[in-house]
Amino acid sequence: MLLDPDVESDVAYELCQIVGRAILPFRSGADVGTAFFFQDGDDPVGESLLTAADLVGTPGGELGLRASVTEPAGVAPAAVPAIEIVPGWSRFPGDGVAVLPTAGLHRYAGDGGWRWRVQPVPAGIAAGPEVVARLTADAGSAFVLAHGVREDGSRPLEVAIERVVRDGDAVRIITELPKGYVGAPVFVVQLDATGELSPYCLGLVLPGIGAHPVATFDRIRAVLPATPGDA
Repeated sequence: MLLDPDVESDVAYELCQIVGRAILPFRSGADVGTAFFFQDGDDPVGESLLTAADLVGTPGGELGLRASVTEPAGVAPAAVPAIEIVPGWSRFPGDGVAVLPTAGLHRYAGDGGWRWRVQPVPAGIAAGPEVVARLTADAGSAFVLAHGVREDGSRPLEVAIERVVRDGDAVRIITELPKGYVGAPVFVVQLDATGELSPYCLGLVLPGIGAHPVATFDRIRAVLPATPGDA
């Protein structure tokens, strides 16, 4: 669905309120991207951190923190080294996805005397096959919440309003995104059963040149069970 610019601005603002604290900057060696918390159902065991598989596996990875995602204030470090988190990332290169169960993140926080204060993307807005099927070759509005990279090296939370299309089973954002956006969640808006506009998390951004494939949530859900990946 292609929205008019005013509606796009309203949707971008609302998404920041709903899931802004799900999004964190991620770095792996020289590669920078974005990761996000996802809650698969009501069970805390179902919480995971998701990003693109291509970002995971290089030594020296770390998850950046913002003051708004931890409490009490001033206790958490600026970043969490990936090597400190056990169990670590599982990579699923065939699907483009990496998954980190968050139990280790919560233990790390508890050992340091602080707590996470995040807004995971809820399972209720994860796009099902019917949402993907409604996408067409005609460009629709898409919203990418990511931590870009400024000239001074800072990584603020940003919203890019882009265009998304579907070509057969492939879904992609039709423009090249700025540095730091790989791994970020992609949202669309569609009419629900009552005729109201509802947001859906379509999936996450994969690497690309000129355009970016999207790993849709049917692929993500297929790797969320406890089956380990290759790392």
